[in-house]
Amino acid sequence: MGLRRGYNLRESLTHVVQGLLMGAADIVPGVSGGTIAFIVGIYPRLITAISHGFSMLTSLFKGRLGEMRRHGASLEWGLVIPLAAGIGGALLIGAKVIPILLETWPHQTLGLFLGLVAGSVGVPWKRIERKNLVVLCMVVATCGAAFLLTGIPASGDALAPSSIRVFASAATAICAMILPGVSGAFLLKAMGMYEVTLHALNDGNIGYIALFAAGAITGLGLFSRFLNYLLERYADLTMAALVGLMIGALRALWPWQTPEHALRIPGEGEPFWTVVLLAAAGFAFIAIMARQANRMRHPETDGS
Repeated sequence: MGLRRGYNLRESLTHVVQGLLMGAADIVPGVSGGTIAFIVGIYPRLITAISHGFSMLTSLFKGRLGEMRRHGASLEWGLVIPLAAGIGGALLIGAKVIPILLETWPHQTLGLFLGLVAGSVGVPWKRIERKNLVVLCMVVATCGAAFLLTGIPASGDALAPSSIRVFASAATAICAMILPGVSGAFLLKAMGMYEVTLHALNDGNIGYIALFAAGAITGLGLFSRFLNYLLERYADLTMAALVGLMIGALRALWPWQTPEHALRIPGEGEPFWTVVLLAAAGFAFIAIMARQANRMRHPETDGS
């Protein structure tokens, strides 16, 4: 019994750390918390948990208490609660730290993020059981779509966005946040809602935060059901789409871009080798992390 309690505590702490990593990734334009969930091996469990959670809330609003209890019993609370705590903590910290890093060391910070995302591409690719022509076409198509999307110039941030705009932006961005390779923070940036959302979070604007959370919960619940269906029925094609999205989204993290998101080569006096070294460090970190996650999922492969 004591061993079991110790194991649960260790598992909960692990989920808190995973949540911290996901939250830190979600707040960076161009990086997805879904990528981290894939790397640490909790992605299918996360999508299932989100689906059950949204079903539980829907049943509550409809007054179907018995149905709500059934969904609640199916919800993996041991994953959701510590993960949410980690994500929330990372968002609060990241809202203050990430803008400073991007402003002070923009090239180096983006280089690190580029390596992190590039290193994670192989995670969903390895989960594709049948790599055929259809799968390759899906990779190419989604890669092209993500490449074009991340090249859209960001519009200016609204100082006082309408309630509908805040709700809709949150519902759209949260869907991207659970997809590896699609950055919800970048979509907020493209919709002109990134800086204003960070300021609301830093200033403790309860009204804005509550409205944003409502939109996020709605979008997350509806999209998670659809994504869960795709993972069950079309697993290989879904993984292929995610691979393409991750590769195409690397454009958003290229350290040298014009204000209109056109790619360019490093200019004179701009850092290069430090960017390359940080990108390599990010790639190596993800590779090690993915290897450790694989050992945790398949402990029988360890040893001799």
